Amino acid sequence: MAAGPRRPRRDRDDRQEDRETLPGIAEVRLRADKATKDVVMDVLRAHFTITRARDYPGDRWYFALDTGNTAPDPDEPENRS
Repeated sequence: MAAGPRRPRRDRDDRQEDRETLPGIAEVRLRADKATKDVVMDVLRAHFTITRARDYPGDRWYFALDTGNTAPDPDEPENRS
């Protein structure tokens, strides 16, 4: 299969790498063949919630891994100001 024309890389300012994520959410990029991706996703699904799964050409998958809210609990005595 011949590779198609490459799109020009966006300037860093145009990317959203510096966006803020919620506590307990990891944005993950997985690059693997489909069989390996399926195994990895099955293992992760057994322990976490996977949201916003998106696949891209070239054996790439992007998803958010929700580990639960990891923000400090404001009601805990050690977190009160």
